Amino acid sequence: MAWAVRGRSSSAFGPSVWRAAPGRKAIALTFDDGPTPATPEILDILAHYRVAATFFQIGSQVLSFPDIARAVVTAGHETGNHSHTHPNFALTRPNFIRGEFERAQDAIRQHTGQTPRFMRAPFGVRWFGFGEMQKRLGLTGAMWSIIGLDWKLPAEAIVHRVVSRVTGGDIICLHDGRGTLKDSDIKPTIEAVRRIVPSLLEKGYHFETVSQLICPTK
Repeated sequence: MAWAVRGRSSSAFGPSVWRAAPGRKAIALTFDDGPTPATPEILDILAHYRVAATFFQIGSQVLSFPDIARAVVTAGHETGNHSHTHPNFALTRPNFIRGEFERAQDAIRQHTGQTPRFMRAPFGVRWFGFGEMQKRLGLTGAMWSIIGLDWKLPAEAIVHRVVSRVTGGDIICLHDGRGTLKDSDIKPTIEAVRRIVPSLLEKGYHFETVSQLICPTK
């Protein structure tokens, strides 16, 4: 049961991906828990290196920072659905699950003009009702193959954790927020991104959105 709920490769509760097939030197950099006032600093780094990312946004955060949510899309990045209030969905009812993702989907679409294709459950916890919700909203789950633990590690450790493990097809999970905190201190994440992106570019990796990575054009 634990694997079904939190296993990164589990699709027990609904369609989900956690990495792309190997064979291409492409990776997806993803950020959870935004948008926040710190998100533009990450956008600046990505713009400097001309790389794309996917931002799994919390609906309530989008309502608090609509201009920043729009800036993510304007910069050419993909948005994903990370629920409306970032709850732990274990033991919750299907109608609660559906409502959380519907509200976030509406907020993201209304304020960015982009409709998410992928969702990521807070804490990676999925439960009964996810499959129904995903079918209703046209969402595919997106887990990760590398998680930076950037909410608790210093920048140097985050960089080592990511760069030392990357292979083609990986989905990397970092955070541009800390849950639903409005004023998040994500300095370690920002510094890590400043070092991770050029390091992986030098190794020959190409950054793509989750949609591009999972469904590459022929």
